[in-house]
Amino acid sequence: MNRFPLKLAGIAVALTMASSAFAGDQYLDPTGYAVSGFDVVAYFDLEQNPVGTAQPEAVPGDKDITSTYNGAKFAFSTEANKAKFDANPEKYAPQYDGHCAYGVAKGGKVPGNPHLWRIVDDKLYLNITKNVVGFWEEDISGNIELAQGNWVGIEADPASDRAIPQFESPAPVN
Repeated sequence: MNRFPLKLAGIAVALTMASSAFAGDQYLDPTGYAVSGFDVVAYFDLEQNPVGTAQPEAVPGDKDITSTYNGAKFAFSTEANKAKFDANPEKYAPQYDGHCAYGVAKGGKVPGNPHLWRIVDDKLYLNITKNVVGFWEEDISGNIELAQGNWVGIEADPASDRAIPQFESPAPVN
């Protein structure tokens, strides 16, 4: 599997603080599911495309295969993925409680789009729009470092109540 490695020396320290990224409210769209009902474990099995190109489509979860974490319901496409999540939810849950990574780098909470994703150093990051992905990918490690610093001050704020632009949230399948 292709993973985008971070090259900046100080970023490892910032990423060790990632466990604090789960104390706030998880972003939920009208489906009531985290990550719009898509299987967060499945992202880690998808072949990641190079920076500057679109990622593969997210895998829909099944409404009958769920777990609760960080006050939110997560759906999974298989029982095996649910078991992986249950064993280590911090590994699979999106960073910044499912909010846009670039938005957090800029100091705010806006929704994360489950189709605009990237895994960096075994962490799942979401962004809000294709244009934002372009800005975020200009300096992924720098933006993660900024987001980690900003997150400390905004994680306790309420989750975004905005809708994901140009995105219709499907309910989990089945």
